[in-house]
Amino acid sequence: MSVATPLLQTIEPDDDIPEQVPLSGNINGATSQASQPKTPVVLTPGSRSRATEAMASTPGDAESGISGILRQSAHPLVLLVLYLFRISAITVYILCGFFTDNFVLSTVVVVVLLAMDFWNCRNVAGRTLVGLRYWNQVDEDGESYWVFESRDPSHPSNPIDSRMFWIALYTFPLLWMALLIVSFLQFKLSFVPIVMLALVFNVTNAVGFTYADRDAKQKWANSLASSGWSMGMGGIGGQILTGVVKNSVGRVFK
Repeated sequence: MSVATPLLQTIEPDDDIPEQVPLSGNINGATSQASQPKTPVVLTPGSRSRATEAMASTPGDAESGISGILRQSAHPLVLLVLYLFRISAITVYILCGFFTDNFVLSTVVVVVLLAMDFWNCRNVAGRTLVGLRYWNQVDEDGESYWVFESRDPSHPSNPIDSRMFWIALYTFPLLWMALLIVSFLQFKLSFVPIVMLALVFNVTNAVGFTYADRDAKQKWANSLASSGWSMGMGGIGGQILTGVVKNSVGRVFK
């Protein structure tokens, strides 16, 4: 190697030299031509990315549907039987004319389903799902009065059971009322007694459990007020607490 020969000329180049990409004014010019820039994803408070649209955002979304309700229920069998009786009665009433012309048979089946639903709702579903029960009692003087039973407030009902029970209690009377209007509009007066009986059963349960729930709230308010006295809140403080609790509960559940 000669001393006068530059050192860089003695280094043999590699066999395959990639073609140089001409530089541009941008420092990332070589890479910008090789790959197109991706459009950035901007998320706003009211939007979701496409990847998360199919995913459940909350545990409630993941547990939606009938199977999710039954999984979250503390008494899924009782809840299922409650809706089974109520849906069956309406379904048989609407579809009985498509399967049989025997009016007596259809009437008997619907009445039996309504009676079973009334008994199940009052004695099983209400006591199990929301901890309420009611009945009408006649004393020795011949006077009738309502009797209400409620669960201890320290053992609250399952939220899913309670919500689904009250939905069934108030929704189905409205459906039977709509069927009553349809019967009058179509001049099917022979079906009016069946619908009236269904309304009597459903409205009786709705009114009975509404008053039972109100009675349970008042008992809770009285126990809370009395506990304020027992904790040394007598005098003016105890009277204020008692008045506030009773008035608020009475105003809401009047």
